[in-house]
Amino acid sequence: MKISSQYKLIIFSSIFFTLFYNYSFFTNVIKTYSFSGLNSIYILSTALLLVSFLTLFFTIFSSKYTTKPLLLITIIISAFAAYFMDTYHVIIDDEMIRNSLQTNLSESSDLFSLKLVLYVVFLAIFPSYFIYKLKIEYKPFRQELFAKLKTIILSISIILIILFSFSKFYTSFFREHKPLRYHVNPIYWIYSIGNYVNKSVNSGPIVVKEIGKDAKIIQEYTDKEKKELIIMVVGEAARADRFSLNGYKKETNPLLKQEDVINFSNMYSCGTSTAQSVPCMFSIFDKADYDYKKGISTQNALDVLKHTNDIDILWRDNNSDSKGVALRVDFEDYRTAQTNTICDDECRDEGMLVGLDEYIKNHKDKDILIVLHQMGNHGPAYYKRYPKEFEKFTPVCKTNQLEECTQEEVSNAYDNAILYTDYFLSKVINFLKPYSNDYETAMLYMSDHGESLGENGFYLHGMPYMLAPDEQKHIASVLWLGGEMREDYDIEKLNSYKNKSFSQDNLFHTLLGLFEVGTEVYKKDMDILNDSRKPE
Repeated sequence: MKISSQYKLIIFSSIFFTLFYNYSFFTNVIKTYSFSGLNSIYILSTALLLVSFLTLFFTIFSSKYTTKPLLLITIIISAFAAYFMDTYHVIIDDEMIRNSLQTNLSESSDLFSLKLVLYVVFLAIFPSYFIYKLKIEYKPFRQELFAKLKTIILSISIILIILFSFSKFYTSFFREHKPLRYHVNPIYWIYSIGNYVNKSVNSGPIVVKEIGKDAKIIQEYTDKEKKELIIMVVGEAARADRFSLNGYKKETNPLLKQEDVINFSNMYSCGTSTAQSVPCMFSIFDKADYDYKKGISTQNALDVLKHTNDIDILWRDNNSDSKGVALRVDFEDYRTAQTNTICDDECRDEGMLVGLDEYIKNHKDKDILIVLHQMGNHGPAYYKRYPKEFEKFTPVCKTNQLEECTQEEVSNAYDNAILYTDYFLSKVINFLKPYSNDYETAMLYMSDHGESLGENGFYLHGMPYMLAPDEQKHIASVLWLGGEMREDYDIEKLNSYKNKSFSQDNLFHTLLGLFEVGTEVYKKDMDILNDSRKPE
């Protein structure tokens, strides 16, 4: 099959993109403006505007050697983008791209579905095959150049005519409803890739800035008889309002409520994805100052603790990985049966506790920090995140196609995974209790981010922070203090302010405070526990 001009192919492709890859965009536009009266004309103009803009974009980069590859790559990526935007109502921004690139194969498999196959077949394979087999008749250079300039001028003319003809509508569109543009496929994900590259690519080798080199255990604490043994549990997608400790109607924390834990009911994340939140929460930078480049080029809380030479650190991971946090400390991967002895459908978080006794035995001359990174409530296949005996809340959504389940079924599957986290955290506490005779013990739990479960049509997480609903930012966090560690704090005073608003910005300084580390980078006003710490 032949086509007489590459610019005809570009125009047809632009129409195809607009009609079949932008369901999410037009749904949100109609939801915002309603398809009635003059608004129907305005909304139709956005379709023509999008066709013209895509035509302009592809024409600028067109040539005998680039047109087909550019269209093929854009079609394939846009098909996947359309699926996730239409199904889970996510936004493909630079942080979502980072999170996707750092997701492992087993996590990706949870997103596989028949609907995804249909999107790939009809929006990726079929049109790609058609374009691949299509023969384009190229004209001499001057004619091609003239055709290119003509297409560019025509596209720009249509864009300007639409913008000026409906200036009042587009002023509202661009100024008052900026989030609508986040749904434009493929324009926004192309922009986001550029943004991601700009934030991530370095001009030379990464030089990690050392911080807290002066860190040491404060003198008055060095003579204590007992070393400290603290386990930090990094949760996954656990939103605060699904913990019964925070007043949730279902009993999702039957075991934690029996322990004397301090529950931080107003804890907020510094991101809405694991790739953003995990490095940010251990970073010296607060949310306002943190970015990816700063994160990978600056040491974190674990490094500062290690600088004391009196604290041994182990990171065990049952999630994707530490997102760069544990690059300079001992790291163990617990996602496979080779290391994790508690695996059924998948390897369970509680398996990370097996063998810790041996680690503690071999490091008894120093304080110890153990970080356990959970699989937790990783979506969308919540029903896989817990052993079957924890399926207390029914009926349960048994598919990763959450929109096919009722709100109750999605909630029940998610809540069962929270119930398993409750069991796991209780198990961590009970693992520590026997060590309270020889160590000052504590467990600190903090989720990386929250999760949307269908509220207002949103699922999963990863939305831009400024647009993300509270469900994706308001996270669960609890603290347990054992034995003599508990005596170091005025628990009544701590309980008096535990419901204040805190965030992951506080973690860096709270960890240093727990280990009684003195350093110029420590800010006591950012240490959640400082006000309740008893003088030595």
